[in-house]
Amino acid sequence: MTKEELLKRLGDIEWEDFEVKEATGGIPKSMWETVSAFSNTTGGWIILGVKEKKGENGNTYRVSGVENMEKMEQDIITTLRSRSKFNAVISSRTYRYTIEDKDILAFEIPVSPHKPVAIKSTGEVFIRTGSGDVLASDMEVDAIVRDSAFGSRSEMEVGGSSFDDVNLESLASYRSYLRDYNRPLSYPNLDDEAFCRKINIVLGSGKLSYGSLLMFGKRDSILRVLPNFWLDYMEIPGDSYSDAAQRYTYRMPEQENIWESFQLIMRRLRNFVDAPYIEGPDIFGSEDNSQLFCLREGLVNFCAHSDYFAAAHPTIRVFSDRIVMQNPGRFILDAAEFRSRVLSMPRNPSIIKFFRHPKLSENAGYGIDKIVKWKELAGGDVKFESDLLISTVTYPLAKANSRRTEQPKGESDEINDEISGEINDEIKMVLDLLSNNPVLTQPKIALQLRYSERKVNRIIAKLRKLGLLSREGSNKTGRWVVNNKQAKV
Repeated sequence: MTKEELLKRLGDIEWEDFEVKEATGGIPKSMWETVSAFSNTTGGWIILGVKEKKGENGNTYRVSGVENMEKMEQDIITTLRSRSKFNAVISSRTYRYTIEDKDILAFEIPVSPHKPVAIKSTGEVFIRTGSGDVLASDMEVDAIVRDSAFGSRSEMEVGGSSFDDVNLESLASYRSYLRDYNRPLSYPNLDDEAFCRKINIVLGSGKLSYGSLLMFGKRDSILRVLPNFWLDYMEIPGDSYSDAAQRYTYRMPEQENIWESFQLIMRRLRNFVDAPYIEGPDIFGSEDNSQLFCLREGLVNFCAHSDYFAAAHPTIRVFSDRIVMQNPGRFILDAAEFRSRVLSMPRNPSIIKFFRHPKLSENAGYGIDKIVKWKELAGGDVKFESDLLISTVTYPLAKANSRRTEQPKGESDEINDEISGEINDEIKMVLDLLSNNPVLTQPKIALQLRYSERKVNRIIAKLRKLGLLSREGSNKTGRWVVNNKQAKV
């Protein structure tokens, strides 16, 4: 920090990365709390020799200076490096300034690689919130511990895992995407197990990483090691829980893994945004610049940056005026930096890699430019919020896109009790698809939903038997008619 930059900061306010202390009577005791807080959160600057004065119109700062600057500097550096005060060695950079003929010391404290950093005598762990240092709660300490393994914990091997833990239906769907969008990586001549080893779903040891298990594993296998796993997607018919006519109109059944959750959530989100139908093996094309494309990039990042080891689980809530994606775990960058920096540092690197293989995500960084394009397409800024425990991304919806809350009761959101639980979700997806594009043939339905044609034939037969679906015209040139009066799905 240059002297000019320091003067500019002193003309502003204290915030998360900037703290001033008077220090006229020696090293201020509160300095150690700030060192702990900066080390555990996002780092920052401690300025000694400046007095803060609070006023009705904001805070002002007066340079008071420090005495015996060299001794104070050495005493602080020795303390930071000695482990006498903290449970870890604290690295820092020191700067000296002279302002108004008075000496000032500045210490730049980085984020520690050995979190949580605690004050040794008390075991207290501090974090930075706004412009203050606060004692961390037990949940926040747990989050700090998990944060210290950012980008590595999900890459660890899962003990006792093997190829047998892979969901073969999910794998078949994924390989189909690769054949369509990145054929060289589909390895069509390899069997499933050899394919999994080739692209590191199965590691060289024969085990799965946590990331590959979360992405493609059988649900029972995932819950065995991560019992809180669940991507919770819900559609609420109102602008808030309190003004909704009912608690929700749709809640996604628990899916096998991230891959299955991703596909179903994308099909649901298509109902709420402008997304012209594009015939092909996916519900959007590679050059699609629709609102759905923005949400796809956001959903990929949502899946790849969640802290799946936390007690909480990722949630998506679709209100009539916004879509809210909320994840356990903080953003690695301050939200204000997203637009100005390219950083490829996902919390779960293997998960983002598996999305990139079939070109379902950007090849570098967070794809943030695609996400913020939402304003141009939908008329409102995407809002990013984060603290130590939770990160939230909110996409405002244009009223014209909020089709769900305007639909009369009886359209596709509640399942007919006569239909078994296993077929419920399949029926909902087929009917949603045919409601949007009633001219689809059964082979194209199978292609869109990644089902076998035999499976589609069985579902169509069931729907027609229950009176939920009928056909007008010939097999080649006709169209499907969804019976909304009976189709409570």
